[in-house]
Amino acid sequence: MNQQWVKQAISDIQADFQRSADTHLIRFELPSFPGIFFYLKDESTHPSGSLKHRLARSLFLYGLCNGWIKQNRPVIEASSGSTAVSEAYFARLLGLPFIAVMPECTARRKIEQITFYGGRCHFVGHSGLIYEEATRLAEELDGHYMDQFTYAERATYWRGNNNIAESIFRQMAREPFAEPDYIVMSAGTGGTSATLGRYIRYQGHDTRLVVTDPEHSVFHDYYHQRDPLLTGDQAGRIEGIGRPRVEPSFIADVIHRMIKVPDAASIAALYWLEPILGRRVGGSTGTNMWGVLQLAREMRAQGRRGAIVTLLCDSGERYQDTYYNPAWVREHIGDTAPWVEMLRDL
Repeated sequence: MNQQWVKQAISDIQADFQRSADTHLIRFELPSFPGIFFYLKDESTHPSGSLKHRLARSLFLYGLCNGWIKQNRPVIEASSGSTAVSEAYFARLLGLPFIAVMPECTARRKIEQITFYGGRCHFVGHSGLIYEEATRLAEELDGHYMDQFTYAERATYWRGNNNIAESIFRQMAREPFAEPDYIVMSAGTGGTSATLGRYIRYQGHDTRLVVTDPEHSVFHDYYHQRDPLLTGDQAGRIEGIGRPRVEPSFIADVIHRMIKVPDAASIAALYWLEPILGRRVGGSTGTNMWGVLQLAREMRAQGRRGAIVTLLCDSGERYQDTYYNPAWVREHIGDTAPWVEMLRDL
């Protein structure tokens, strides 16, 4: 291995980190929930546009320090979009070829962003095929399969080091309720929920970690049944979260509670959130927000005051052809009207 190249690659990633500011924590209140404060950690402001920027940085550093990523060798990832966009960003930074293995149904805007950063998209017919194809390509091309679904939970330094959990609690320090009642997060790899849950325990916080899961994902069932062989027979429709199988990075024991969210409810929630924020967000943020509102309703019924933090995972600009296209939603998601009405009733 070219040790000088590895040293320079790590230095380039660290320099990129130094050029980046922390992400904003946006607070808003709702008149129908007096005494409850809502917060969105806006991860869409990262250079590559999503929460996955943190994961991609960690995975590249992990791969470099383990000796897996080598000069001039391709990096391959199995990803439905945002992770691939962020990894393409870092691959370009290091001058490495990058290939994203993804389902054919991936949002066009994400595909455009991957190619913008110099990456190549390799399509498969079904999301369950991405793992095997990524492994095959890595062997064929003598490259490195990043495997976010295995290494996400171990690549991030969860005790601190400016991880997302430490950032949230630091930004909450001067708020009316410095320790939130809940942090709500949806799981894709499970890496972020693992980081949040471990940090909460490590620091002795009373905050409860609640993970939301879209309807065709197996994580919710696994949380209750603990059967690692669970698989789903339908492809997920909320990009970036939920999985058709139990991923190694999903650590159920650090989670306090899970909420199953219908896909139509996720879409209704992102529509509901748009006029509050004055901009559009992605589907996973809608899933998160649906869970937040269920918890807020419980707190209101119990007469509790407090704070709930969730993540704004990425911008709605990536989903103009899908979640913000009424014809696409009718065909692929169904009728959102009942869920929109439920949000009005809240």
